Amino acid sequence: MSLPNILTLIRIALIPVIIALILLENSSARWWALALFAIAAITDYFDGMIARKMDLISPLGRMLDPIADKLLVGALLIAFAYEGSLDGLLIWAAIIIMMREISVSGLREFLGAQQIVVNVSGMAKYKTTLQLIALGGLILSPLMTFVQPMVVGLMWLATAITLYTGYEYFAGAWPHLTADQKQKGEKQ
Repeated sequence: MSLPNILTLIRIALIPVIIALILLENSSARWWALALFAIAAITDYFDGMIARKMDLISPLGRMLDPIADKLLVGALLIAFAYEGSLDGLLIWAAIIIMMREISVSGLREFLGAQQIVVNVSGMAKYKTTLQLIALGGLILSPLMTFVQPMVVGLMWLATAITLYTGYEYFAGAWPHLTADQKQKGEKQ
């Protein structure tokens, strides 16, 4: 177990604690949730940086890091929908984000079975950062209601970039997804 992988596992382990604190619906718990969420979000930055700088990139890390990101984002979106922070049109932002995340994960799994590696794009890193900032804002907004309009804007910006990066992945993978059909047509 390398330090980057340990940081990723810490991020995963913090998720249920953060969710439990959010669902307690009191100010102290919410501040603790925000603090732990900040730690989890920071580990996302440091695990990758340390892995690259110390040449500790591993297959386990490549698999765990995006899973940890999706678990953190997905669990928070579900918790916010449950406790009411995501209502009205924002629930659609959450649905779009979840659909993209699951679709791209499925795409990676499908292509991985064919030995095709799908690298994370630079824009996808910004997508995750924006998602995390928006989710941090959702944790904070009951404590400081004046941030609510900014949080709504960040959620929609994160959603737009989430859609765009999903399009990027599927557009890049399209030749691999249609290759079998073309080859079958050529044989006939």
